[in-house]
Amino acid sequence: MADLWDAIVLEAEHESKLWASCIRSRGERQPLTVFSSLAQPRFALGLETIYEGYLVHYGTSRLFAPPDPDVALLLGDYLYAHGLVRIASFGETDAVADLSELISLCSQLRAEDADGDGPLWAASAALLGTGPALDEARSALRLRSDPAPLEAAARSAAGDEAVDRALAAHLRLR
Repeated sequence: MADLWDAIVLEAEHESKLWASCIRSRGERQPLTVFSSLAQPRFALGLETIYEGYLVHYGTSRLFAPPDPDVALLLGDYLYAHGLVRIASFGETDAVADLSELISLCSQLRAEDADGDGPLWAASAALLGTGPALDEARSALRLRSDPAPLEAAARSAAGDEAVDRALAAHLRLR
C-alpha cells in the first residue's frame, strides 16, 4: 500500500505548490487504509483519495496539514475530484454515482451534526459500483438517521471482522 500513499502525495505535489506545502513530512504521515480494504482492489487508490479529502474537510488527515480552513476546503475538494476521476477511469458510472451520493450524504450528516458516516463509508466501499443496491439503506440514513441498514449491508458484503477494523480506524481519524 506504500505506493498508494506515494501516489496521492506525489500527484498533489505536482498539481499545486499550495498542495505541496500542505504535505506532512514522512514521519508525520499515517498511512492507514480504512475503507479501501472493503472494496475491490482496483478501486483502492480512488477510494482512499476521496476518503483523504473527507478527512481534510472533517477529520484528521493522514497525509496533509492545511494551514487554514480555506485551504483545507480547497484541498479536500481537489482530493474528492481527483479520486472520482480515478474511479471514472474504469468506465463504471454506477461506482461514480455511488461515490457522489456518498460525498453528498456525508456533507448532509456533517451539516446536521448527525452520526452514520462510518457505516455509510463501509457500505459504499463494500458495494461500490453495484448500482441501486444501497438506495434503501441510504434513504434510511438520510430520512430517519438510521445507519443500521448500511452497516448490515457492509457486513454482509465484506464480513464482520473487516467492517469492524474499518469502522475502528475511521473513529480514530474522524
